Amino acid sequence: MSWKRPGRLAVTTLLGLGLLVPDQPVATAAPGYVEAYPVSAARMREAGPPYAGWVADGRRFLSFDPGGGLAVEVLGDLATAERIVVLVPGAGTRLSDFDRGLGGVARRAPSRQGRALYQELRAAAPTARIAVLVWLGYLPPDGVVAAAGTAPARRGAVALAAQLRMLADRRPDAQVTLVGHSYGAVLAGLAARKAPSNVTDVVALGGVGLGADRATALSGVRVWAAEAPGDWIHRVPAVRLPGLGHGVRPGDPAFGARPLPTDGVAGHDDYLVEASSTVRAVASVVLAGDPGVAG
Repeated sequence: MSWKRPGRLAVTTLLGLGLLVPDQPVATAAPGYVEAYPVSAARMREAGPPYAGWVADGRRFLSFDPGGGLAVEVLGDLATAERIVVLVPGAGTRLSDFDRGLGGVARRAPSRQGRALYQELRAAAPTARIAVLVWLGYLPPDGVVAAAGTAPARRGAVALAAQLRMLADRRPDAQVTLVGHSYGAVLAGLAARKAPSNVTDVVALGGVGLGADRATALSGVRVWAAEAPGDWIHRVPAVRLPGLGHGVRPGDPAFGARPLPTDGVAGHDDYLVEASSTVRAVASVVLAGDPGVAG
């Protein structure tokens, strides 16, 4: 049976508004700080492979919820960090993909992307106090149709905003940069609107949107965007209706974001690979607020 266009549009709209299926939960626990490491480690040991192995390797997590598919890994010393990056992955990402990557493609793994950025930061500023949070603190939409909706981003933005307030309370002098890849950029943009003043920058990498049609809507933060010529995100229409679509892409010059270099970036999943021009530029934004300065 083939669907008529009005029927498909109605279903897509309902999905976008979160009315066709029940809302998926966000994290129920308060956002963790460093004292949460032992709690998360115990949960990971109880969950068994591969998560118990992550603990054995000395990895640290602010939160871990295998039932909800949530995890927030910390790279670096969050207790002393003066620069904090929160990296939000995009559509289709699941906890099972955290290390192996969506579809088993390693460069798509949030943990691998977070490490590439952390290593670039460390190389650029070896003595700087830096932490990177790989923030799978929400359940991303699964599939193109679901990703047209804003409901998952809106729910995730509530959880991320709580995390940012906690960081502001514990590390009030630390500067925070939000980095959203693909659909994760929508969540980052929504969270930035209610973020504490120590959130200074929002970076969209192949972003489908930022929850606004112009960079000026995110007042108080600098907005950056990288969109490679070979990224299929170019084909996403600039549509924004209530609960459906994400408007002008942040990589579109009309949006008004500050552009980041994409030399050598082959496609949608290659922005945060080791030594790419974009990962170097993001590191410079984090350290100096300037993609041309690395210290």
